[in-house]
Amino acid sequence: MPMVTLSWLADHVDVAEGTDAEALAAALVKVGLEEEEIHPAQVVGPLVVGRVLARTEETASNGKVVNYCRVDVGEYNDAPGTGKEPSDLPSRGIICGAHNFDVGDLVVVSLPGAVLPGNFQIAARKTYGHVSDGMICSARELGLGEDHSGIIVLPKFFPDREIPPVGTDIVSWLGLGEEVLEINVTPDRGYCFSMRGIAREYSHATGAAFRDPGLPGVIASCPPVANDEGFPVVFCDDAPIRARLGVDRFVARVVRGTNPSASTPRWMVERLEAAGMRSVSLAVDITNYVMLDLGQPMHAYDLGALAAPIVVRRARAGETLVTLDEEKRELDEQDLLITDSPHAQGSRIIGIAGVMGGAYSEVGESTTDILFEAAHFDAVSIARSSRRHKLHSEAAKRFERGTDPALPALAAQRAVELMIRYGGGNVDPGVTDNDQRPDPVRIVLPMGEAERLTGVSHSPERIAELLRAVGCVVDEPRDGAIKVTAPSWRPDLTMPADLVEEIARLDGYDNIPVILPSAPAGIGLTLAQKARRLSAAALAEGGLVEVESYPFVCDTWDRQGIASSDPRRSALRLRNPMADDSPWLRTSVLDTLLDVAGRNVARSNADVAIFEVAKVAQPQGTVPAELPGADQRPSDEVLAALEAGIPAQPWHIGGVLTGNAQRSGVLSQARAFDWADALEYVRSVARGLGVRVEVTRAWVESPAAHKGAPMPTPATDPARVAPFHPGRVARVFVRAGRDLVDVALAGELSPAACRAFGLPARSCAFEIDMDALIGQMSTEPIQVKGVSTYPLAKEDIALVVPADIPVARVEQVVRQGAAPLAEAVTLFDMYEGDQVPSGYRSLAFAVRLRASDHTLTAKESAQVRERVVAKASKVLGASLRA
Repeated sequence: MPMVTLSWLADHVDVAEGTDAEALAAALVKVGLEEEEIHPAQVVGPLVVGRVLARTEETASNGKVVNYCRVDVGEYNDAPGTGKEPSDLPSRGIICGAHNFDVGDLVVVSLPGAVLPGNFQIAARKTYGHVSDGMICSARELGLGEDHSGIIVLPKFFPDREIPPVGTDIVSWLGLGEEVLEINVTPDRGYCFSMRGIAREYSHATGAAFRDPGLPGVIASCPPVANDEGFPVVFCDDAPIRARLGVDRFVARVVRGTNPSASTPRWMVERLEAAGMRSVSLAVDITNYVMLDLGQPMHAYDLGALAAPIVVRRARAGETLVTLDEEKRELDEQDLLITDSPHAQGSRIIGIAGVMGGAYSEVGESTTDILFEAAHFDAVSIARSSRRHKLHSEAAKRFERGTDPALPALAAQRAVELMIRYGGGNVDPGVTDNDQRPDPVRIVLPMGEAERLTGVSHSPERIAELLRAVGCVVDEPRDGAIKVTAPSWRPDLTMPADLVEEIARLDGYDNIPVILPSAPAGIGLTLAQKARRLSAAALAEGGLVEVESYPFVCDTWDRQGIASSDPRRSALRLRNPMADDSPWLRTSVLDTLLDVAGRNVARSNADVAIFEVAKVAQPQGTVPAELPGADQRPSDEVLAALEAGIPAQPWHIGGVLTGNAQRSGVLSQARAFDWADALEYVRSVARGLGVRVEVTRAWVESPAAHKGAPMPTPATDPARVAPFHPGRVARVFVRAGRDLVDVALAGELSPAACRAFGLPARSCAFEIDMDALIGQMSTEPIQVKGVSTYPLAKEDIALVVPADIPVARVEQVVRQGAAPLAEAVTLFDMYEGDQVPSGYRSLAFAVRLRASDHTLTAKESAQVRERVVAKASKVLGASLRA
């Protein structure tokens, strides 16, 4: 984010005396910018100019040679009579380990009480047999560079500046005592990535006089007119994105005979460092400084490495480039490139346009002839390349937000003048300015639009005044509207609403009346929204804690043990993921929820019961479509293709349970979560939605066919039910006529999954397909049935059935046989042993019976028992247990 210092800002706008970073932030907030942070001064004094009066070399006991110096620090010298100094030599005694100075040199001295970068506090201390009453500073100790081989000798370090008198506090002189304001710039305010833009906004906020550095004659002379003698540049964009050329202006200027060893002036280095950039070389520093000051990214090339002409074109399949960061990058056919022509035209790549240059043509230690580039590139093209290659350079940040197409010529002129001033050389008379900018768009603003959108009435004169302050060209009102041409540095102003926003911003948001809007009439929440909220509330009432996790995953399917051919592995990969190690979108809520549970356990949270309501992405069979251009409305066919390329994104609820469901206490023992708890949470969600669910095994090693109504086919591969334990996981489904709709899995996690995610053994989980479950909710009005006042009858029926028949299937048959008198059917016992045949088991059900119009007789109850046994015998081959 941009870093702002008051001294730099004052170059372009009148800053009131006494203004500090806090006041600057308050002014910028008024016009819509955001304060990120105020960075305090790097150095707190006293930091003064000192003159070395005496220097005595001494060898310490460890063999190190140090200097005991007497240094004149003016009014900070030791007072007479203190015993610290010779009476004829007012000074301070300081130990110094450097040897690059002599008696009489002017140096930088930090005195006791000073604080240097890194919160290094200076105090008098005894060392090497003397009391060192301060410190003679090196460049690295002051944050002025990386040199720590010796101390700063001021006339050598600042050859072009007049050194202040001895004893002068030089914190401000060194540029170290200034606060730095860091601001946050929204995507539509790219012009504020420059001191020019921030100064303009400060002028809007305070009314201070603004001197636009983007105009000729303010900081740079008027650029010369383009001619045929300049370095040739060709545009060859044969695959524009969204029908917009990747480049519409390219300025090139050449400076020859520069001094390759020329150093960057100290004032420029200080400003670059305050902005968070390091000094590289004079030519590179100048391009960075012009970018920070004006907002125009630039690039410097070694002219001797270039072969004319420069060609701006798209990449071709298979091309690569080694960029300045020494990374070899595979290029995409949408990448816009800067190339030169050693063989065929555009045959050698020298940079990714607007993002980063190539290593081949960079300015080196022996470069004397330099070509400066200042261009205007398409924001979308640069943004895509920057994200594709993960190169978020300072230039790309500005280009992708939109730069000022009117600036390249003046920015190049500014760079040329700075280069000649500090590095020598001569500018070539040839000037290249390949300018193919489109005509500016005029916006028609209805006179009542500002009042309609903001509620504040403005006169036509006031509207014109505010828009002209932004930099717009405003025509006289005609036919109830005014025509407005946005300034070149505001590509975000494209429609009337944008202009209204500027009117409101400059007039003051506090002038907009505060009115409580009335809620519009509508249908409220949809059925699905209500169902999800109701389900989340039910789980929370059951003791679970709702969490929210990022939907990005990497190796979760391997850790869960999911089969390689499982559809859950068919995930959507992000082209530009937030993290390189998590490029996929989850296909299950458990993909990320298991990590959340593991993280809680790792932080000593032993009892974890969490759930998440979220969307998952299931892209099977979908292919993302290319984005259409913005120059015209997409056709119905294009919109249909975009819609078809969007993957299914159903809502799921996932839950993880580990530790104790009930903690031990005076009256109760601790009880750990088990698979039945996970299943009961699924049942509670279904009950809350009024959906009757059935439960069966999710995995059977050798499934057998059954008579009667169909049942879901269980998995035979344990990996198909991962991350669950295959023998302790239930499939929950809904019977919709003859169709079976799977809605959930619930059970115990496999030992391998528990180990992989750092969970205790026998942890449990569940996942519900909420879209599928909600789809089975009845939309018919609920018919309330009368409560029978007649007594209840009970029948306990124990059936011996084949062991491979699911309990849910047996319960269904019992219900059918007991209808219509059955009020409830509950399994209360299950037995396998010597008292039943091998391969069979006994299932005992408690059946509650009640009639709505009379008391049931013993004969009627017995008839229900007989019907249940007969039905079970016919359908399941069951018998009544003796």
